[in-house]
Amino acid sequence: MGSRFVDRVKVHVKAGDGGRGCVAFRREKYVPYGGPAGGDGGAGGDVIFRVDANLNTLYDLRYRPHLIAKNGRPGEGSNRFGKRGQDLIVKVPPGTLLRDVETGEIIADLTEIGQEVVVARGGKGGRGNARFATSVNRAPRRFEEGKPGEERWIQLELKSIADVGLVGLPNAGKSTFLRAISEATPEVAPYAFTTLKPYLGVVDGDTWRFVVADIPGLIEGASEGKGLGHEFLRHIERTSVLLYVLEIRPDDPQGLYSVIDDFLTVQREVLQYSEEMKEKESVIAINKIDLVDSYEELLEVKEQLEEISQKPVFLISAQEGTGIEPLISELHSILRTTKKDL
Repeated sequence: MGSRFVDRVKVHVKAGDGGRGCVAFRREKYVPYGGPAGGDGGAGGDVIFRVDANLNTLYDLRYRPHLIAKNGRPGEGSNRFGKRGQDLIVKVPPGTLLRDVETGEIIADLTEIGQEVVVARGGKGGRGNARFATSVNRAPRRFEEGKPGEERWIQLELKSIADVGLVGLPNAGKSTFLRAISEATPEVAPYAFTTLKPYLGVVDGDTWRFVVADIPGLIEGASEGKGLGHEFLRHIERTSVLLYVLEIRPDDPQGLYSVIDDFLTVQREVLQYSEEMKEKESVIAINKIDLVDSYEELLEVKEQLEEISQKPVFLISAQEGTGIEPLISELHSILRTTKKDL
């Protein structure tokens, strides 16, 4: 299922070399030794990364580790300049972070559709002999080779762009919830780690919409890189709101109160991953309430969790569609205050 999703790849980029300058002389009737007429070489092409709305993975670049733009053409006689080398346009999905491998410097954070950045500039074309004519040397044979194009290794990291990020333990029902609120179709199955890549779903209202990302289930130690922790957690860095999805497990020895421990486990991993996570708004959803026998006990758990977390807690059943609307309204309300364009 997730074999074509790639969110990290390293590539070597090489801009085109400049073309060589030309040594040539005019050949005119009755002028056996005309003046210099060698044109300049063309500049090499640039390597440019451009955001494409139709992409959501770096999969294609996995098998293209070397990205090379075209060289500039040599100069020609009659003062004709060589043709400039063709740029290489590399399409990447929105949310792609470019980092120089050698220095660790962030080159660009590509988030907007159509946004582009030159990551390697083509070399300048060499000068032809016409450029070197002087009053002393009217027939120079001097010329320049073109300059080499820039080259370097670049690390690409994809961080999903979404308004709301769903976080929780494996099998908490995040994928089912995403399917219930949008037209996204993540795989759903009753076992852990069904989701091995982030899925995005769009929630549409009458006059608004927002994007929700289903992040693969976290495990204890995820913030330290256990499991695929760092691979997954990076996808919630851009979200405005975190939605903790907790599942009810009737057979758990702690009963309904297990959701409190689950929340504390997931929250700890999220907050330890990045200081920025502490600034995000967050909401809690207790899922699978259709499995509960005692609603009174469920309300007690909800009250305790709200007191511990200091966050709003919603009772839902993603499978049955229960409690979804109030939760969506709350998420929209939060986003409306944090995003001007929502």
